[in-house]
Amino acid sequence: MAELLRVEALSAGYGEAVVLFDIDLALAEGRSLALLGRNGVGKTTLVNSIIGVTRRRAGRIMLGGRDVTAMTPEARALAGIGWVPQERNIFRSLTVFENLTAVARPGLWNPERVFGMFPRLAERTGHLGSQLSGGEQQMLAIGRALVLNPKLLLLDEPTEGLAPIIVAELLRALKRLFHEEGLSAIVIEQHARQILELTDDAVVLERGRVVLRQDSASLLREPERLERHLGLAAA
Repeated sequence: MAELLRVEALSAGYGEAVVLFDIDLALAEGRSLALLGRNGVGKTTLVNSIIGVTRRRAGRIMLGGRDVTAMTPEARALAGIGWVPQERNIFRSLTVFENLTAVARPGLWNPERVFGMFPRLAERTGHLGSQLSGGEQQMLAIGRALVLNPKLLLLDEPTEGLAPIIVAELLRALKRLFHEEGLSAIVIEQHARQILELTDDAVVLERGRVVLRQDSASLLREPERLERHLGLAAA
């Protein structure tokens, strides 16, 4: 299986603050990775570094064998990196359909396929982004990332603050994306067990460093290790 993403000896942060130290990370095409750790350990900073919005101090980032380290965030998006931030960042003054068509690029994913994955959105094509519930906005944010037809999808806590019924819908959609569609992805998630059930591999960060790399299935079978590294987040 070909390698899609490689992060080599990355140190990065914001301004004068260094948050990440000597990060090494690799992801093959068609694989999904859970990025785990307690609050404040650098998970979002790592994702932000991959999309290009942090201050890099050392290291490089490769996408599909291409060095993207010096690229702007816009160029990285064009190269194939899709991003669903915690804030969702949908166009609140546009309709659901307009949100999807405004950014769509040619490829397998189009608005119709997004509606097939998220029937709730299909029922609300004419609703403004501001009229959607939090869960519907998250579905739309994922849909907007998909119609860019990325090679790599980055999701920052996609289930945070959502009702259990919506969380279940989102997890089913992510399972389809990872296992049926074969989309490569990195997911930050506080609820470790539920995302480990969906992903292929896991990386745990502590104080800005990688302290554990393991396949998700075997990590799920080691609750004491989850407890040691994640505490209550493993429950």
